[in-house]
Amino acid sequence: MLVSAARAAAMALPGRPQPWSVHLVRRAAAALGWAAGAVYALGLAGVAWSEAEVGDGADSTPAPACRMGFAPETIEGLTHHRASYLPLRFDCVREDGSVYVSDPDLLWMNWTWVVLALAAALLFIGMHYRAELRARWDAVR
Repeated sequence: MLVSAARAAAMALPGRPQPWSVHLVRRAAAALGWAAGAVYALGLAGVAWSEAEVGDGADSTPAPACRMGFAPETIEGLTHHRASYLPLRFDCVREDGSVYVSDPDLLWMNWTWVVLALAAALLFIGMHYRAELRARWDAVR
């Protein structure tokens, strides 16, 4: 991801490849794609870590992620958890069926990786669409 970002930033330096706008869009799309993958991998590791802690030794059930850092009235009646990898979630379920989220950071990670992936896809599609429009325009003239 850092290499892709550095390559995109290199477009501002003298001696950049020509046509520089095409290279800039391609490199920015790659940087955004790598960033989306990095944010998703970070969230995936958090969910997998919380899932792995369940049933691993004494005092590991219900999930430690559902108990640590919460008020006693919040965790009262806790029965089990539900993990999801797409979207990233680790929900804690009480006896009455109500649910609370164990890690609120997963919410911004979901939105961040989705927005970065969409931006990368739009740049990639736009780059190819621009080339097609330019070819059509040159054919008309």
